[in-house]
Amino acid sequence: MTRNKTKTIRALRGVVVSDRMQKTAIVQVTRLKEHPKYKKRFKVTERYKVHDEKNEAKIGDKVTIYECRPISRGKRWRIARKI
Repeated sequence: MTRNKTKTIRALRGVVVSDRMQKTAIVQVTRLKEHPKYKKRFKVTERYKVHDEKNEAKIGDKVTIYECRPISRGKRWRIARKI
């Protein structure tokens, strides 16, 4: 019995905080998280190394990133587009 395995592509929105590396940008993603017991919401920020083939992303740009195959030890995301 075969099943169609379709993988959903994870996509996130964030802001470019560094573009110093060649073909790599660092994108900071901020999201709200809720405490399980006290129900208070708080901000959680994560930073992702993102592949930027043409070095188009500049600091302050809002971008959409998506998950892809591992490109290097720390890079598993690509820039989809600027917002």
